[in-house]
Amino acid sequence: MTNNTIAIDKTEYGAFELKRLYPKNFSIGFTIAVVIHALLIGTYIFIQSISKDDENNIATVRILKYTDLGPPPSLNDQTQQQLAVSAPAIKPNIGTPVPVPDAEAPKEQTIATQQQMSQVSSPVGEGTGGGNVKITQDLKVDAPTDQTPDINAFVAVEKEPQPVVTAQPEYPDLAKRAGIEGTVYVKILVSKEGKPIKAVVIKSDSEVFNQPAINAAMKFVFTPAIQHKSPVMVWVVVPFRFKLNQ
Repeated sequence: MTNNTIAIDKTEYGAFELKRLYPKNFSIGFTIAVVIHALLIGTYIFIQSISKDDENNIATVRILKYTDLGPPPSLNDQTQQQLAVSAPAIKPNIGTPVPVPDAEAPKEQTIATQQQMSQVSSPVGEGTGGGNVKITQDLKVDAPTDQTPDINAFVAVEKEPQPVVTAQPEYPDLAKRAGIEGTVYVKILVSKEGKPIKAVVIKSDSEVFNQPAINAAMKFVFTPAIQHKSPVMVWVVVPFRFKLNQ
């Protein structure tokens, strides 16, 4: 006789075991979900509370200009005091002169009438004219003097002196042999007769040419300078050029 007995492995779960363990597993899962949600909600609330505190601690800053502040109290007081004592300006009353006859003029007048002025006779002084002018003092007119003008002084003339006789300076032998060329500017004091009185070198390219230039300048003859229709002494500048013939 054959034995049909089947051995059952008790380590496997079946429907009964699952039904028996379901309440326990559900309670554990629900508890874990509640704890996780509580942690999430608590974290959110904590973050929100911290952010609100930070917003409350933020100070509000307002940028002001000097013009928004207004004048200081001291100036306000002074302005108020000035406004308190200020009064409306009084327009001056300026009288309009009205012509009246001489007879109706007030006695305190200080201006003589035309009739009184015509009755006053003025002495006639000596002179060539027939006006009522009395000469009390002779006028003194400064006549031109013979004083030598300073070399740097400006003398205004109506007509400048013009050379009528000129002279060529002698070329120094030393300068010729050395091949030196140059220009010398000589300032000449011209007399009232047009003759040179003095000659001074004011600029020179080489001292070797100075004396020959002065000697030539003293041989010049000019027309006299004229000022107020009279001859005057003046300084004139004459350049002397020393150039070798090529």
